[in-house]
Amino acid sequence: MTPSDGYLLDNRQDEAGRRFDAFAALFDPTTFRHLEALGVGPGRRCWEVGAGGTSVVSWLAERVGRAGQVVATDIDTTRLAPAARPPVEVRLHDVGAEEPPGEGFDLVHARLVLVHVPDRDRALRSMISSLRPGGRLLIEDADPALQPLICPDESGPEQRLANRLRHGFRELLAGRGADLSYGRKLPRLLREAGLHGVAADAYFPMTSPACTTLEAATVRQIRDRLVAAGLATDAEIDRHLANVESGAMDLATAPMISAWGYKP
Repeated sequence: MTPSDGYLLDNRQDEAGRRFDAFAALFDPTTFRHLEALGVGPGRRCWEVGAGGTSVVSWLAERVGRAGQVVATDIDTTRLAPAARPPVEVRLHDVGAEEPPGEGFDLVHARLVLVHVPDRDRALRSMISSLRPGGRLLIEDADPALQPLICPDESGPEQRLANRLRHGFRELLAGRGADLSYGRKLPRLLREAGLHGVAADAYFPMTSPACTTLEAATVRQIRDRLVAAGLATDAEIDRHLANVESGAMDLATAPMISAWGYKP
């Protein structure tokens, strides 16, 4: 899968940086809490799958230190360049189509990645095969079907428009092979793959400045596709963006489900 092929939200587009910043603000505290609980420390070898931005990679690099290693991979490594120094190694890699970039990892982590990967089963097998015995896997992914609305409190025309555009976004994702109910499947999939000690939780931000930033950046990034597919007009998108930027709406995200386990 090339950067412009299956993935709807190209990392090279101007709005991608704002989306990564919003993801970091929304989800880094949850991710770091889980990574810390899984025992990331000096000398560990980690694979960050579909890294996208640098926030998680930089956190891992600080924890593992010079004696450790962080392999950061993505189908587009444009935004990973600032992190490409020891102990971080940046590689262009498609987790759903290529062999793992190494073996014997102490930790493998992917956040908001597999929902977009057409061959998710292969990707999951690849990540598990790269773990050493006792190594930990942490997968964090969205479940848009579990909570499909950008405005759960649909109290007026602004919220109804927002939810209609969100429905259009979900149609575009599904049309490109995204599994909109993937997050809820993670605990079962990890158990079926043979991992032990499987557990999971979910984080669901309801209202946050980062939610506003994320929504504006996402809609700008996909507006041409929404219009081309007949899912919205330019006038509707302009009106929605003005509503978003007014700060008067409570915007949510899909729940992010975190699931983890270890390889026996």
